Amino acid sequence: MCDIIELSHRQYKYKRSESYMEYTFTNDNFNQEVLQSDKPVLVDFWATWCGPCRMVAPVVEEIANEHPEYKVGKVNVDEQPELAQQFNVMSIPTLLVFKNGQLYKSSVGAQPKASILALFD
Repeated sequence: MCDIIELSHRQYKYKRSESYMEYTFTNDNFNQEVLQSDKPVLVDFWATWCGPCRMVAPVVEEIANEHPEYKVGKVNVDEQPELAQQFNVMSIPTLLVFKNGQLYKSSVGAQPKASILALFD
């Protein structure tokens, strides 16, 4: 787990990765892509400098590939500090699951795939 010490760099981008069905959530698209989604959404709050985040990333990518019934995406806390603050993300990785526009469950720290999938239950 990595503690967030300083949040900086504001960039507002939206992209859909070519290699797997994973989204990049930003201030600009969070409402539409997450809160208004007709699917449950897994949001991975992460940063490039966070070792445990790099450990969780392949697991999150697997879930994105294997579970089309879920929308899966990431929020880079350095690029989107407002979103991290809005959801009180103090340590990363933090995983949040949203259902019907509401925060449903959360998890902090590196988790195995089964534990991440259990967040949808």
